[in-house]
Amino acid sequence: MIQPNDEMLLQKKGISAQQIEEQLNCFKSGFPYLVIRSSASVGNGIIRVNETELQTYLNEWGKYLTTNARVLKFVPASGAASRMFKDLFSFLDGDSDLPVTGFEKKFFDEIERFAFYDDLNAVCKTNNGKDIPELKKSNSYKEIVANLLQEKGLNYGSLPKGLLKFHSYKDDKRTPLLEHLVEGAVYASTISGEVNIHFTVSKEHRQLFEKHLVENLSKYEKRFGVKYNVSFSEQKPSTDTIAADADNNPFREEGELVFRPGGHGALIENLNDLDADIIFIKNIDNVVPDALKDATITYKKLIAGVLVHYQQQAFAYLKELENEKISDAKLTVIAQFCEKKLNNHNENIKSLSGIRLREYLIGKLNRPIRVCGMVKNVGEPGGGPFLTVNPDGTVSLQILESSQIDTNNADDKEKMQNSTHFNPVDLVCGVKDYKSRKFNLLKYVDKNTGFISSKSKSGKELKALELPGLWNGAMSDWNTIFVEVPIETFNPVKTVNDLLRKEHQ
Repeated sequence: MIQPNDEMLLQKKGISAQQIEEQLNCFKSGFPYLVIRSSASVGNGIIRVNETELQTYLNEWGKYLTTNARVLKFVPASGAASRMFKDLFSFLDGDSDLPVTGFEKKFFDEIERFAFYDDLNAVCKTNNGKDIPELKKSNSYKEIVANLLQEKGLNYGSLPKGLLKFHSYKDDKRTPLLEHLVEGAVYASTISGEVNIHFTVSKEHRQLFEKHLVENLSKYEKRFGVKYNVSFSEQKPSTDTIAADADNNPFREEGELVFRPGGHGALIENLNDLDADIIFIKNIDNVVPDALKDATITYKKLIAGVLVHYQQQAFAYLKELENEKISDAKLTVIAQFCEKKLNNHNENIKSLSGIRLREYLIGKLNRPIRVCGMVKNVGEPGGGPFLTVNPDGTVSLQILESSQIDTNNADDKEKMQNSTHFNPVDLVCGVKDYKSRKFNLLKYVDKNTGFISSKSKSGKELKALELPGLWNGAMSDWNTIFVEVPIETFNPVKTVNDLLRKEHQ
Protein backbone atom coordinates (compact mmCIF):
# COMPACT_ATOMS: atom_id res chain seq x y z
CA MET A 1 0.00 0.00 0.00
CA ILE A 2 2.85 2.35 0.90
CA GLN A 3 5.36 2.20 -1.94
CA PRO A 4 9.12 2.85 -1.80
CA ASN A 5 8.75 6.19 -3.63
CA ASP A 6 6.34 7.38 -0.90
CA GLU A 7 9.00 7.29 1.80
CA MET A 8 10.63 10.60 0.89
CA LEU A 9 7.28 12.44 0.96
CA LEU A 10 6.36 10.89 4.31
CA GLN A 11 9.75 11.79 5.74
CA LYS A 12 9.40 15.37 4.50
CA LYS A 13 6.01 15.73 6.17
CA GLY A 14 7.01 13.91 9.34
CA ILE A 15 4.27 11.31 8.91
CA SER A 16 4.87 7.63 9.66
CA ALA A 17 3.56 4.63 7.74
CA GLN A 18 1.74 3.63 10.93
CA GLN A 19 -0.18 6.92 10.92
CA ILE A 20 -1.20 6.29 7.31
CA GLU A 21 -2.44 2.83 8.25
CA GLU A 22 -4.42 4.22 11.22
CA GLN A 23 -6.02 6.89 9.04
CA LEU A 24 -6.96 4.41 6.32
CA ASN A 25 -8.56 2.23 9.00
CA CYS A 26 -10.63 5.27 10.02
CA PHE A 27 -11.97 5.49 6.46
CA LYS A 28 -12.92 1.81 6.61
CA SER A 29 -14.49 1.80 10.04
CA GLY A 30 -15.77 5.37 10.20
CA PHE A 31 -16.17 7.25 13.48
CA PRO A 32 -18.72 6.26 16.11
CA TYR A 33 -21.48 8.66 17.07
CA LEU A 34 -21.21 9.97 20.58
CA VAL A 35 -23.57 8.69 23.24
CA ILE A 36 -25.65 11.69 24.32
CA ARG A 37 -27.32 11.92 27.71
CA SER A 38 -28.90 15.32 27.04
CA SER A 39 -28.31 18.69 25.49
CA ALA A 40 -26.80 21.19 27.90
CA SER A 41 -29.03 24.05 29.00
CA VAL A 42 -29.14 26.69 31.71
CA GLY A 43 -29.24 24.77 34.99
CA ASN A 44 -28.14 21.59 33.25
CA GLY A 45 -24.51 22.22 32.35
CA ILE A 46 -24.72 25.91 31.42
CA ILE A 47 -24.16 28.63 34.03
CA ARG A 48 -26.15 31.87 33.85
CA VAL A 49 -24.57 34.52 36.07
CA ASN A 50 -26.45 37.33 37.79
CA GLU A 51 -25.15 40.89 38.12
CA THR A 52 -23.52 40.25 41.49
CA GLU A 53 -21.74 37.13 40.22
CA LEU A 54 -20.71 38.97 37.06
CA GLN A 55 -18.97 41.66 39.07
CA THR A 56 -17.31 39.08 41.30
CA TYR A 57 -15.83 37.24 38.33
CA LEU A 58 -14.74 40.48 36.65
CA ASN A 59 -12.92 41.42 39.84
CA GLU A 60 -11.26 37.99 39.98
CA TRP A 61 -9.97 38.40 36.45
CA GLY A 62 -8.71 41.92 37.19
CA LYS A 63 -6.88 40.60 40.24
CA TYR A 64 -5.38 37.73 38.24
CA LEU A 65 -3.96 40.17 35.68
CA THR A 66 -1.91 41.83 38.46
CA THR A 67 0.06 38.60 38.97
CA ASN A 68 3.01 37.39 36.92
CA ALA A 69 0.82 34.96 34.97
CA ARG A 70 1.27 34.82 31.20
CA VAL A 71 -1.97 35.45 29.30
CA LEU A 72 -2.26 34.89 25.55
CA LYS A 73 -4.82 35.30 22.78
CA PHE A 74 -4.83 32.46 20.24
CA VAL A 75 -6.48 33.32 16.93
CA PRO A 76 -6.91 30.76 14.13
CA ALA A 77 -6.42 33.03 11.10
CA SER A 78 -5.47 30.79 8.19
CA GLY A 79 -8.93 30.67 6.63
CA ALA A 80 -9.10 32.05 3.08
CA ALA A 81 -11.76 34.66 2.36
CA SER A 82 -12.84 32.98 -0.88
CA ARG A 83 -16.03 31.58 0.70
CA MET A 84 -16.98 35.11 1.78
CA PHE A 85 -17.26 36.00 -1.89
CA LYS A 86 -18.97 32.86 -3.18
CA ASP A 87 -21.98 34.83 -4.46
CA LEU A 88 -19.80 37.41 -6.18
CA PHE A 89 -17.71 34.72 -7.87
CA SER A 90 -20.98 33.24 -9.16
CA PHE A 91 -22.02 36.66 -10.45
CA LEU A 92 -18.66 37.09 -12.18
CA ASP A 93 -18.99 33.70 -13.88
CA GLY A 94 -22.71 34.04 -14.62
CA ASP A 95 -24.51 35.04 -17.82
CA SER A 96 -26.06 38.27 -16.53
CA ASP A 97 -24.04 41.49 -16.57
CA LEU A 98 -26.54 43.09 -14.18
CA PRO A 99 -27.16 42.20 -10.53
CA VAL A 100 -30.15 39.85 -10.34
CA THR A 101 -30.23 38.15 -6.96
CA GLY A 102 -31.08 39.90 -3.71
CA PHE A 103 -27.51 39.36 -2.53
CA GLU A 104 -26.02 40.97 -5.64
CA LYS A 105 -28.39 43.94 -5.54
CA LYS A 106 -27.67 44.58 -1.86
CA PHE A 107 -23.92 44.46 -2.48
CA PHE A 108 -24.03 47.07 -5.23
CA ASP A 109 -26.75 49.25 -3.68
CA GLU A 110 -24.80 49.63 -0.44
CA ILE A 111 -21.24 49.29 -1.75
CA GLU A 112 -20.17 52.68 -0.34
CA ARG A 113 -20.71 51.34 3.20
CA PHE A 114 -17.88 48.79 2.93
CA ALA A 115 -14.61 49.68 4.67
CA PHE A 116 -12.73 48.66 1.52
CA TYR A 117 -14.75 51.02 -0.71
CA ASP A 118 -12.08 53.72 -1.06
CA ASP A 119 -9.42 51.14 -1.97
CA LEU A 120 -11.76 49.51 -4.49
CA ASN A 121 -12.73 52.86 -5.97
CA ALA A 122 -9.06 53.80 -6.43
CA VAL A 123 -8.19 50.53 -8.15
CA CYS A 124 -11.22 50.88 -10.46
CA LYS A 125 -9.93 54.31 -11.52
CA THR A 126 -6.46 52.86 -12.14
CA ASN A 127 -7.60 49.80 -14.07
CA ASN A 128 -10.67 51.16 -15.87
CA GLY A 129 -10.32 54.90 -15.88
CA LYS A 130 -13.68 55.17 -14.12
CA ASP A 131 -14.77 55.26 -10.49
CA ILE A 132 -17.39 52.91 -9.07
CA PRO A 133 -20.42 55.21 -9.69
CA GLU A 134 -19.34 55.60 -13.32
CA LEU A 135 -18.87 51.85 -13.76
CA LYS A 136 -22.32 51.22 -12.28
CA LYS A 137 -23.82 53.83 -14.60
CA SER A 138 -22.31 52.05 -17.61
CA ASN A 139 -23.52 48.66 -16.31
CA SER A 140 -19.90 47.51 -15.81
CA TYR A 141 -20.77 45.68 -12.60
CA LYS A 142 -18.51 42.76 -13.37
CA GLU A 143 -15.52 45.06 -13.67
CA ILE A 144 -16.17 46.26 -10.13
CA VAL A 145 -16.27 42.69 -8.83
CA ALA A 146 -13.20 41.71 -10.84
CA ASN A 147 -11.28 44.61 -9.29
CA LEU A 148 -12.35 43.46 -5.85
CA LEU A 149 -11.60 39.75 -6.20
CA GLN A 150 -8.86 39.33 -8.76
CA GLU A 151 -5.12 39.82 -8.60
CA LYS A 152 -5.27 42.83 -10.93
CA GLY A 153 -7.23 44.64 -8.19
CA LEU A 154 -7.47 44.15 -4.43
CA ASN A 155 -7.19 40.35 -4.76
CA TYR A 156 -9.69 39.87 -1.92
CA GLY A 157 -10.79 36.54 -3.40
CA SER A 158 -7.40 35.03 -2.57
CA LEU A 159 -6.47 36.80 0.65
CA PRO A 160 -7.16 35.50 4.17
CA LYS A 161 -10.04 37.07 6.11
CA GLY A 162 -7.64 38.51 8.65
CA LEU A 163 -6.22 40.97 6.12
CA LEU A 164 -9.45 42.34 4.64
CA LYS A 165 -10.71 45.76 5.69
CA PHE A 166 -13.77 45.09 7.87
CA HIS A 167 -14.50 48.30 9.81
CA SER A 168 -14.35 52.03 9.15
CA TYR A 169 -13.36 54.68 11.69
CA LYS A 170 -12.96 58.41 11.36
CA ASP A 171 -9.21 58.14 10.93
CA ASP A 172 -8.68 54.44 10.37
CA LYS A 173 -9.78 51.29 8.54
CA ARG A 174 -9.30 48.09 10.48
CA THR A 175 -8.76 44.50 9.46
CA PRO A 176 -9.72 41.64 11.81
CA LEU A 177 -6.06 41.32 12.77
CA LEU A 178 -6.06 44.91 13.99
CA GLU A 179 -9.36 44.43 15.84
CA HIS A 180 -7.80 41.50 17.70
CA LEU A 181 -4.90 43.74 18.70
CA VAL A 182 -7.44 46.16 20.18
CA GLU A 183 -9.29 43.37 22.00
CA GLY A 184 -6.07 42.04 23.46
CA ALA A 185 -5.19 45.45 24.85
CA VAL A 186 -8.49 45.84 26.70
CA TYR A 187 -8.99 42.41 28.28
CA ALA A 188 -5.67 40.52 28.17
CA SER A 189 -3.05 43.14 29.05
CA THR A 190 -0.85 42.11 31.97
CA ILE A 191 0.25 44.35 34.84
CA SER A 192 3.44 45.10 32.90
CA GLY A 193 1.37 46.28 29.94
CA GLU A 194 2.24 43.34 27.70
CA VAL A 195 -0.26 41.78 25.29
CA ASN A 196 0.57 38.35 23.88
CA ILE A 197 -1.23 37.29 20.70
CA HIS A 198 -0.60 34.27 18.49
CA PHE A 199 -2.07 33.88 15.01
CA THR A 200 -2.06 30.62 13.09
CA VAL A 201 -1.70 31.44 9.41
CA SER A 202 -1.16 29.66 6.11
CA LYS A 203 2.37 29.50 4.74
CA GLU A 204 1.51 31.46 1.59
CA HIS A 205 0.05 34.36 3.57
CA ARG A 206 2.51 34.60 6.45
CA GLN A 207 4.63 37.36 4.91
CA LEU A 208 1.51 39.42 4.22
CA PHE A 209 0.44 39.10 7.86
CA GLU A 210 3.90 40.05 9.09
CA LYS A 211 4.04 43.06 6.75
CA HIS A 212 0.59 44.26 7.86
CA LEU A 213 1.62 43.92 11.49
CA VAL A 214 4.86 45.85 11.03
CA GLU A 215 2.99 48.67 9.31
CA ASN A 216 0.55 49.09 12.19
CA LEU A 217 2.03 47.78 15.43
CA SER A 218 3.67 50.93 16.76
CA LYS A 219 0.51 52.97 16.16
CA TYR A 220 -1.59 50.59 18.28
CA GLU A 221 1.05 50.28 20.97
CA LYS A 222 1.06 54.06 21.29
CA ARG A 223 -2.74 54.31 21.24
CA PHE A 224 -3.27 51.74 24.03
CA GLY A 225 -0.05 52.18 25.96
CA VAL A 226 0.90 48.51 25.69
CA LYS A 227 3.70 46.34 24.33
CA TYR A 228 2.51 43.70 21.88
CA ASN A 229 4.24 40.34 21.61
CA VAL A 230 2.76 38.92 18.40
CA SER A 231 3.79 35.55 17.00
CA PHE A 232 2.72 33.39 14.09
CA SER A 233 2.72 29.69 13.33
CA GLU A 234 1.54 27.47 10.51
CA GLN A 235 -0.34 24.20 10.56
CA LYS A 236 2.28 21.45 10.75
CA PRO A 237 2.73 19.23 7.67
CA SER A 238 2.71 16.26 10.07
CA THR A 239 -0.97 16.96 10.80
CA ASP A 240 -2.00 16.58 7.15
CA THR A 241 -4.13 13.50 6.56
CA ILE A 242 -4.09 10.97 3.75
CA ALA A 243 -6.86 11.17 1.16
CA ALA A 244 -8.59 7.92 0.23
CA ASP A 245 -10.41 6.72 -2.86
CA ALA A 246 -13.88 5.17 -2.92
CA ASP A 247 -12.38 1.79 -1.92
CA ASN A 248 -10.55 3.31 1.06
CA ASN A 249 -7.13 2.93 -0.56
CA PRO A 250 -4.65 5.83 -0.67
CA PHE A 251 -5.69 8.40 -3.27
CA ARG A 252 -2.91 9.10 -5.75
CA GLU A 253 -2.36 11.71 -8.41
CA GLU A 254 0.29 10.93 -11.01
CA GLY A 255 1.46 8.15 -8.71
CA GLU A 256 1.99 10.41 -5.70
CA LEU A 257 0.04 10.22 -2.45
CA VAL A 258 -2.43 13.06 -1.91
CA PHE A 259 -2.63 14.68 1.51
CA ARG A 260 -5.08 17.28 2.79
CA PRO A 261 -4.98 19.68 5.76
CA GLY A 262 -6.37 18.00 8.86
CA GLY A 263 -8.80 20.81 9.72
CA HIS A 264 -8.76 23.14 12.72
CA GLY A 265 -8.21 20.17 15.03
CA ALA A 266 -4.63 20.12 13.77
CA LEU A 267 -4.09 23.37 15.67
CA ILE A 268 -4.00 21.51 19.00
CA GLU A 269 -0.34 20.95 18.05
CA ASN A 270 0.22 24.71 17.66
CA LEU A 271 -1.60 25.39 20.92
CA ASN A 272 0.50 22.77 22.67
CA ASP A 273 3.70 24.52 21.59
CA LEU A 274 2.80 27.80 23.30
CA ASP A 275 3.96 28.77 26.77
CA ALA A 276 1.15 30.50 28.63
CA ASP A 277 -0.94 30.05 31.76
CA ILE A 278 -4.26 31.25 30.34
CA ILE A 279 -5.14 31.20 26.63
CA PHE A 280 -8.15 32.87 24.99
CA ILE A 281 -9.35 31.31 21.73
CA LYS A 282 -11.50 33.19 19.27
CA ASN A 283 -11.96 33.01 15.50
CA ILE A 284 -10.43 35.70 13.31
CA ASP A 285 -13.72 36.97 11.82
CA ASN A 286 -15.71 37.34 15.05
CA VAL A 287 -14.91 41.01 15.72
CA VAL A 288 -16.92 44.22 16.02
CA PRO A 289 -16.13 47.96 15.86
CA ASP A 290 -15.19 49.79 19.05
CA ALA A 291 -18.71 51.17 19.55
CA LEU A 292 -20.00 47.62 20.07
CA LYS A 293 -17.04 46.09 21.92
CA ASP A 294 -18.38 46.56 25.47
CA ALA A 295 -20.28 43.26 25.56
CA THR A 296 -17.35 41.36 24.05
CA ILE A 297 -14.91 42.81 26.58
CA THR A 298 -17.18 42.26 29.57
CA TYR A 299 -17.96 38.64 28.77
CA LYS A 300 -14.40 37.77 27.79
CA LYS A 301 -13.38 38.97 31.25
CA LEU A 302 -16.30 37.04 32.75
CA ILE A 303 -15.37 33.64 31.31
CA ALA A 304 -11.74 34.27 32.26
CA GLY A 305 -12.81 35.11 35.81
CA VAL A 306 -14.88 31.92 35.98
CA LEU A 307 -11.88 29.90 34.82
CA VAL A 308 -9.54 31.46 37.36
CA HIS A 309 -12.07 30.95 40.15
CA TYR A 310 -12.60 27.23 39.55
CA GLN A 311 -9.03 26.51 38.52
CA GLN A 312 -7.70 27.94 41.77
CA GLN A 313 -10.19 25.84 43.73
CA ALA A 314 -9.12 22.72 41.82
CA PHE A 315 -5.46 23.54 42.49
CA ALA A 316 -6.15 23.89 46.21
CA TYR A 317 -7.92 20.53 46.30
CA LEU A 318 -5.10 18.84 44.35
CA LYS A 319 -2.62 20.03 46.98
CA GLU A 320 -4.84 18.53 49.68
CA LEU A 321 -5.07 15.28 47.70
CA GLU A 322 -1.29 14.92 47.95
CA ASN A 323 -1.97 13.82 51.54
CA GLU A 324 -2.51 10.05 51.39
CA LYS A 325 -4.33 10.24 54.74
CA ILE A 326 -6.90 12.79 53.58
CA SER A 327 -10.20 12.28 55.40
CA ASP A 328 -13.26 10.65 53.83
CA ALA A 329 -15.26 13.78 54.63
CA LYS A 330 -12.82 15.92 52.62
CA LEU A 331 -12.88 13.44 49.73
CA THR A 332 -16.66 13.77 49.67
CA VAL A 333 -16.41 17.58 49.48
CA ILE A 334 -13.91 17.37 46.61
CA ALA A 335 -16.04 14.78 44.80
CA GLN A 336 -19.04 17.13 44.98
CA PHE A 337 -16.93 19.96 43.53
CA CYS A 338 -15.73 17.67 40.76
CA GLU A 339 -19.31 16.78 39.83
CA LYS A 340 -21.30 19.95 40.48
CA LYS A 341 -18.76 22.60 39.42
CA LEU A 342 -16.58 20.80 36.88
CA ASN A 343 -19.39 18.67 35.43
CA ASN A 344 -17.73 15.28 35.87
CA HIS A 345 -20.60 12.87 36.48
CA ASN A 346 -19.88 9.31 37.63
CA GLU A 347 -22.81 7.04 38.43
CA ASN A 348 -20.46 4.63 40.22
CA ILE A 349 -18.65 7.16 42.40
CA LYS A 350 -20.44 5.92 45.53
CA SER A 351 -18.63 2.60 45.08
CA LEU A 352 -15.28 4.40 45.37
CA SER A 353 -13.68 5.25 48.69
CA GLY A 354 -10.29 5.80 50.26
CA ILE A 355 -7.33 5.32 47.93
CA ARG A 356 -9.48 4.54 44.87
CA LEU A 357 -11.60 7.70 45.29
CA ARG A 358 -8.50 9.80 45.91
CA GLU A 359 -6.83 8.51 42.73
CA TYR A 360 -10.01 9.04 40.73
CA LEU A 361 -10.31 12.65 41.91
CA ILE A 362 -6.66 13.41 41.18
CA GLY A 363 -7.15 12.03 37.66
CA LYS A 364 -10.21 14.18 37.01
CA LEU A 365 -8.96 17.41 38.62
CA ASN A 366 -5.41 17.36 37.27
CA ARG A 367 -6.35 18.10 33.64
CA PRO A 368 -6.50 21.16 31.39
CA ILE A 369 -9.60 23.28 32.00
CA ARG A 370 -11.65 25.39 29.61
CA VAL A 371 -14.57 27.76 30.04
CA CYS A 372 -16.69 28.18 26.91
CA GLY A 373 -19.15 30.95 26.20
CA MET A 374 -22.50 29.70 24.91
CA VAL A 375 -25.07 31.84 23.11
CA LYS A 376 -28.76 31.16 22.66
CA ASN A 377 -29.56 29.20 19.53
CA VAL A 378 -31.48 31.59 17.32
CA GLY A 379 -30.82 29.75 14.06
CA GLU A 380 -31.04 26.21 12.80
CA PRO A 381 -30.33 23.42 15.32
CA GLY A 382 -26.91 21.84 14.98
CA GLY A 383 -23.76 21.14 16.92
CA GLY A 384 -23.47 22.66 20.34
CA PRO A 385 -23.23 21.88 24.06
CA PHE A 386 -24.16 18.39 25.22
CA LEU A 387 -23.65 16.01 28.11
CA THR A 388 -22.06 12.89 26.61
CA VAL A 389 -20.67 9.57 27.78
CA ASN A 390 -16.87 9.30 27.86
CA PRO A 391 -14.80 6.18 27.13
CA ASP A 392 -14.37 5.59 30.89
CA GLY A 393 -18.15 5.59 31.40
CA THR A 394 -18.31 9.00 33.07
CA VAL A 395 -20.45 11.81 31.67
CA SER A 396 -19.11 15.30 30.91
CA LEU A 397 -19.76 18.41 28.85
CA GLN A 398 -18.70 18.35 25.21
CA ILE A 399 -19.12 20.57 22.17
CA LEU A 400 -20.47 18.42 19.34
CA GLU A 401 -20.84 19.02 15.63
CA SER A 402 -24.01 17.72 14.00
CA SER A 403 -21.98 15.05 12.17
CA GLN A 404 -21.14 13.50 15.55
CA ILE A 405 -24.81 13.00 16.35
CA ASP A 406 -26.80 10.04 15.04
CA THR A 407 -29.74 11.83 13.43
CA ASN A 408 -31.21 8.48 12.43
CA ASN A 409 -31.76 7.89 16.13
CA ALA A 410 -35.02 9.66 16.92
CA ASP A 411 -34.04 10.27 20.55
CA ASP A 412 -30.67 11.84 19.67
CA LYS A 413 -32.20 13.86 16.85
CA GLU A 414 -34.76 15.29 19.27
CA LYS A 415 -32.01 16.21 21.74
CA MET A 416 -30.16 18.05 18.98
CA GLN A 417 -33.29 19.87 17.80
CA ASN A 418 -34.15 20.89 21.35
CA SER A 419 -30.68 22.27 22.01
CA THR A 420 -31.05 25.79 23.38
CA HIS A 421 -27.49 27.08 22.84
CA PHE A 422 -24.56 26.82 20.48
CA ASN A 423 -20.82 27.40 20.65
CA PRO A 424 -19.54 30.57 18.99
CA VAL A 425 -15.87 29.54 19.46
CA ASP A 426 -15.48 31.63 22.58
CA LEU A 427 -13.07 29.86 24.91
CA VAL A 428 -10.56 30.55 27.63
CA CYS A 429 -8.21 27.74 28.60
CA GLY A 430 -6.01 26.86 31.56
CA VAL A 431 -3.17 24.72 30.23
CA LYS A 432 -0.85 24.34 33.22
CA ASP A 433 -1.20 22.09 36.26
CA TYR A 434 -1.26 23.05 39.93
CA LYS A 435 2.56 22.92 40.00
CA SER A 436 2.76 25.35 37.03
CA ARG A 437 3.88 22.61 34.63
CA LYS A 438 2.57 22.60 31.07
CA PHE A 439 0.09 19.88 30.25
CA ASN A 440 0.83 17.85 27.14
CA LEU A 441 -2.45 18.72 25.42
CA LEU A 442 -2.04 15.89 22.89
CA LYS A 443 -2.77 13.40 25.69
CA TYR A 444 -6.32 14.72 26.05
CA VAL A 445 -7.50 14.25 22.46
CA ASP A 446 -10.22 11.71 21.68
CA LYS A 447 -9.03 10.26 18.37
CA ASN A 448 -12.42 8.65 17.78
CA THR A 449 -14.10 12.01 17.14
CA GLY A 450 -12.80 12.87 13.68
CA PHE A 451 -14.83 13.57 10.54
CA ILE A 452 -14.92 12.07 7.05
CA SER A 453 -16.13 14.16 4.13
CA SER A 454 -16.44 13.67 0.40
CA LYS A 455 -14.38 15.88 -1.90
CA SER A 456 -13.15 15.77 -5.46
CA LYS A 457 -9.79 16.32 -7.10
CA SER A 458 -9.16 16.42 -10.84
CA GLY A 459 -12.70 15.17 -11.39
CA LYS A 460 -12.23 12.12 -9.15
CA GLU A 461 -14.04 11.43 -5.90
CA LEU A 462 -11.93 11.29 -2.78
CA LYS A 463 -12.53 10.94 0.93
CA ALA A 464 -11.00 13.49 3.27
CA LEU A 465 -10.26 12.93 6.94
CA GLU A 466 -10.50 15.76 9.44
CA LEU A 467 -8.86 15.42 12.82
CA PRO A 468 -10.94 15.86 15.99
CA GLY A 469 -11.97 19.54 16.03
CA LEU A 470 -9.93 21.93 18.17
CA TRP A 471 -12.81 22.73 20.53
CA ASN A 472 -14.51 19.35 19.94
CA GLY A 473 -12.66 16.06 20.28
CA ALA A 474 -9.22 17.68 20.60
CA MET A 475 -10.33 18.98 24.02
CA SER A 476 -12.53 16.00 24.84
CA ASP A 477 -10.71 15.02 28.03
CA TRP A 478 -10.52 18.53 29.53
CA ASN A 479 -12.50 19.83 32.47
CA THR A 480 -15.22 21.92 30.87
CA ILE A 481 -17.52 24.68 32.09
CA PHE A 482 -20.18 26.35 29.92
CA VAL A 483 -21.29 29.92 30.62
CA GLU A 484 -24.13 31.73 28.87
CA VAL A 485 -23.00 34.88 27.03
CA PRO A 486 -25.17 37.30 25.01
CA ILE A 487 -25.66 36.88 21.26
CA GLU A 488 -24.07 40.33 20.85
CA THR A 489 -20.69 38.69 21.43
CA PHE A 490 -21.08 36.56 18.29
CA ASN A 491 -20.70 38.50 15.06
CA PRO A 492 -18.98 36.29 12.47
CA VAL A 493 -18.50 37.36 8.87
CA LYS A 494 -19.44 34.45 6.62
CA THR A 495 -20.33 36.48 3.51
CA VAL A 496 -19.17 39.91 2.37
CA ASN A 497 -22.68 41.29 2.90
CA ASP A 498 -22.44 40.43 6.60
CA LEU A 499 -20.19 43.50 6.80
CA LEU A 500 -23.28 45.59 6.01
CA ARG A 501 -25.03 44.48 9.19
CA LYS A 502 -25.29 47.12 11.91
CA GLU A 503 -22.88 45.10 14.05
CA HIS A 504 -20.09 45.85 11.59
CA GLN A 505 -20.90 49.46 10.75
